[in-house]
Amino acid sequence: MTNDLTHQPAHVQLQALDRGEISSRELLDLHLDQIDASQINAVVTRDDVAARAAAHAADERRARDKSVGILDGLPLTIKDSFETAGLRTTSGSEDLADYVPARDADVVARLRHQGAIVMGKTNLPAYCQDLHTENTLFGPTLNPHSAEHTTGGSSGGPAAAVAAHLTPADLGSDLAGSLRLPAHYCGVYGLRPTHGLVPARGHIPRPPGWITSSDMVTPGPLARHPRDLDLLLAALTTPSPDENTPWTPKLCTTQRPLGQLRAAMWADDPNCPVDRNTADALAALEGTLASVGVSVHRTAGPVPFAGSLRLFEQLLHATTTATTDDDAGAAELAAARDLHPDDASPRATILRHRTQTHRAWLRANEERLRLQQIWHRFFADGPYDVLITPAAPTAAIPAGSRSLTVDGVERSFFDQTAWANLTSHVGLPSLVVPVAQTADGLPTGVQLVGPAYSDRTLLMMAEHLVPNAMQSE
Repeated sequence: MTNDLTHQPAHVQLQALDRGEISSRELLDLHLDQIDASQINAVVTRDDVAARAAAHAADERRARDKSVGILDGLPLTIKDSFETAGLRTTSGSEDLADYVPARDADVVARLRHQGAIVMGKTNLPAYCQDLHTENTLFGPTLNPHSAEHTTGGSSGGPAAAVAAHLTPADLGSDLAGSLRLPAHYCGVYGLRPTHGLVPARGHIPRPPGWITSSDMVTPGPLARHPRDLDLLLAALTTPSPDENTPWTPKLCTTQRPLGQLRAAMWADDPNCPVDRNTADALAALEGTLASVGVSVHRTAGPVPFAGSLRLFEQLLHATTTATTDDDAGAAELAAARDLHPDDASPRATILRHRTQTHRAWLRANEERLRLQQIWHRFFADGPYDVLITPAAPTAAIPAGSRSLTVDGVERSFFDQTAWANLTSHVGLPSLVVPVAQTADGLPTGVQLVGPAYSDRTLLMMAEHLVPNAMQSE
């Protein structure tokens, strides 16, 4: 067995394990060799001894026909924001350089329960707080397609590791596009599941040991094929025994033939314009969908772009204050009181959101629920199975850049995640699918959005409609 198997998607690697063509220990070693040879700095912490012991145990189970789950024996990596028992978890911060958790995050426990082998942790910006993947502890992670361009953040290490064939899959997290932007920039599939399906306990930030997490953060898988995401989604939605949960969600997919599906496309918006390459990729995808009988309807969007983004930012800055200490919180309150009423600067807006009253947050949450109803009516009344949007305004921007240029026009740096954040606060399943490349070889993706709990419908459409998805059979 050669290194070629590491270039195959996860479901093909699992088939090779099931057929006895390779052992879990051999498959693990192939990936560890890939990591050793890599120059992109995506995998930052390993415990080869523990991983090999777990792989050996998987091989023994398979020899006795006692496999424990759908991922049994598959090596994979985990974003370094998730706590891993006995394996260093830093969240990219020097403050946690020596932190070794005693307990797995819930999602890590679920993956292990299904037999996955954790072979390492992948890089991220400190505490997941940047759109570039770089930190003072481990340095930058390089985009496998171009070292001169960013991987995005904060799940840049996971996306780069998957794209570079260092791992068949990874577990990332998404609060403000943190999983979907790197998937787009690195040319892999990235799923933000319906919010609430996958637990976030054990994700840093919050601090180690906290039970709660942000009310918008969602763990999700990254892989090189939509079928792999489906396997990982099944694992991530199956509780481990320690959770003592008496139920498991069952996500269905549409039973209608492909040609009877209906899609809407929100291809551009004056609040967040896209470049010519992105527009061309969306138009080409529209033609592909139409050619197989999928009805595609152009729309100006179900919600006001600017209003939705304003609400997202208000909720985002509120949830980030949970761990602010009392002295810092008092200083922010004092600074907010001193603001001029007409000050609309970004600093002033953030201060107001971080010091808003509980009443203001409750009203914002009410607005969020009303926005969810608007989205529901959009899909139900269309009716639409999926909404297609840009994943981001452009392909990957230069590494370290703090600006965004769209067809020569300077835009806000944070416009990179504006399309993703249409769904971050309303919890809808959102899937980034690679569909094209720029003339320079940089990946270009699109975002598929569906109604709540339609995660598998999005994965089915990605597998059957996008040519890239059919290359890994």
